[in-house]
Amino acid sequence: MKLPKWKFWNFGGLFFFYFLMWAVVLAFLSIWLKEEAGLDAGHTGLVFSAISLIALCYQPFFGVISDKLGFRKNLFWFVVVMALLMGPFFTWLFIPLLHFNIWVGAIIGGIYLSAVFQGGVGVVEAYIERASRASSIEYGRVRLFGSIAGAVATLVGGRLYVMNPNSIFWFASCSAVFLAILLKIVKVDTVPKTAEALEAQQAEAEVEQKDDAITKERIFSIFKLKNFWFLALLMVGTASVYDVFDQQFPNYYNQFFATTELGTERFSELVSLQTAIEAVVMIFMPALINKIGAKNGLILFGVLTFIRIGGSAVADNVYLLSVIRLIAAVEMPLLLISIFKYITGVFDVRLSATIYLLAFNFAKQAAVVVFSSVAGNLYTSIGFQPTYYVLSAIVLAITIICFFGLSNDKPKGGLMPKEKSERKGSPVLGTS
Repeated sequence: MKLPKWKFWNFGGLFFFYFLMWAVVLAFLSIWLKEEAGLDAGHTGLVFSAISLIALCYQPFFGVISDKLGFRKNLFWFVVVMALLMGPFFTWLFIPLLHFNIWVGAIIGGIYLSAVFQGGVGVVEAYIERASRASSIEYGRVRLFGSIAGAVATLVGGRLYVMNPNSIFWFASCSAVFLAILLKIVKVDTVPKTAEALEAQQAEAEVEQKDDAITKERIFSIFKLKNFWFLALLMVGTASVYDVFDQQFPNYYNQFFATTELGTERFSELVSLQTAIEAVVMIFMPALINKIGAKNGLILFGVLTFIRIGGSAVADNVYLLSVIRLIAAVEMPLLLISIFKYITGVFDVRLSATIYLLAFNFAKQAAVVVFSSVAGNLYTSIGFQPTYYVLSAIVLAITIICFFGLSNDKPKGGLMPKEKSERKGSPVLGTS
């Protein structure tokens, strides 16, 4: 067998160490806020809402800047440098801020955490998707390293958290060091070997050679597309609810155990199994999405999210609840592969990062701002299970609407009708 070329491992390593930080911090953040910071469910929801609200301020700029930078790493470096400060921030700054004033702590925590995670993830994924496509590497193949990282991080993170809750944040800072090394040495192929890679390179060349290649008019033309709005609606009704559901699920899961420590350890083992399965699923997911279509992949994600949230409400024992949790091993690969294939298949690839950060990250985080606080208050007032019924109903309703509203996958292009008509004499794609 011929081993994959170095760039495959380099791109995969970027995903591995970034999502190593992501999983080890976010998997235990709600537990940390409850046990170490002393916040109740309502205040925890406020912190998550603040993170999402601040992320909204980053994402429109991150998307446009990413498209203008192309293969340059400036924005990626910003995320990495912020991540290096994870240990000091949580050890010496965050809890004092939260105790001084919950609003001040939530806002400053939101500024920092959204720069690294909820806002920064779009920068990381958009750069690697663009660079791997230009290097003739299937994005889904390198993205599986993120799933592997999740399995490693949650398994290690659970044990680190039990020994010393703050150690998980220093572990994240150490991961950022390796991320910085890999980012420093990563390079993009200058000689494309496939038609898709050539198209990616040509798009970047246009941006490099012409300062106004991405104009305000072209960016704002995105908002005239029906597909953009239905895609954003689908992310609001599925991916955002997915995130809100997962925020405090560890606290619900712990209720099935005699002690919080035992529940935390078992949950970390469960998430490790989930992410290990996710890594295997990720290997085959690109082929599946190519067969069924990106739109159907997104709709299937919504259906599975509905089943997992509703099933968690119905489950009356930890074994059934754990099995239902494992559905997430299929959900995330479905979403990640489908969203990029839908964007590059329906919209202009030169604006792929902008569309991804607006229709996916921005729309999702805007909804999380609202849903996090609402769900946190519902958890406190009516309990976890009734809240899960409400969340699952939202997911189902919006998934059905978007099934009829989203167009099927189409050839690339669609934001520049004048250029399309001049070159090919064909109508604009992605507007129907």
